[in-house]
Amino acid sequence: MSSEPVSDPIDDRHLREDRVTSTQVYRGHFLDVRRDTVRLPDGSEAAREYIVHPGAVMIVPLLDDGRLVVERQFRYPLRRAFVEFPAGKLDAGESVLACAVRELAEETGYRAREWARAGVLHNAIAYSDEGIEVWFARGLVAGQRHLDAGEFLDVFTITLEELESMAASGELTDAKTLIGMLWLTHWRAGRWVLPWQAAPDGMVDA
Repeated sequence: MSSEPVSDPIDDRHLREDRVTSTQVYRGHFLDVRRDTVRLPDGSEAAREYIVHPGAVMIVPLLDDGRLVVERQFRYPLRRAFVEFPAGKLDAGESVLACAVRELAEETGYRAREWARAGVLHNAIAYSDEGIEVWFARGLVAGQRHLDAGEFLDVFTITLEELESMAASGELTDAKTLIGMLWLTHWRAGRWVLPWQAAPDGMVDA
């Protein structure tokens, strides 16, 4: 086998795995766990276990003074509270922007006059197909929160520099929030572009 580097990274046919069979192992209120048999590039077979996810959004909310709106929420699998940007999963048939608008308002009470889609992140590519859409929101208007039943979280504001300090110390470890910080840093430095758009009608002062 050649040790030369691959010159065309788009041609990944020599890496692909093809599904042979698929079994739903577990279906709960939230999780859909699958176990597939796949054919590997060399013709042999292997098992792949993974979670099918409906998709989610994360919002980076920017106040006019440059501070950020974040949350502190207890995450049961790790038995501790995490600092995070607001986020939530897509409802069936819901558009990504509508989900972002809804989650920001429900969790923080804020509505935004402008929105920008940064991109999508895949936070667990080895065992889930989850994609988290990253959106930025500015021109924030404060309002009343409407948390879901059983949802408990604190909302507060913080500077990017304070978040960076938390990341450097190991206190901030949430992957999506770290990606949001990366986008924010590059956008503020003029290296990455955010395509801002006005909020949909009726989604600012509702």
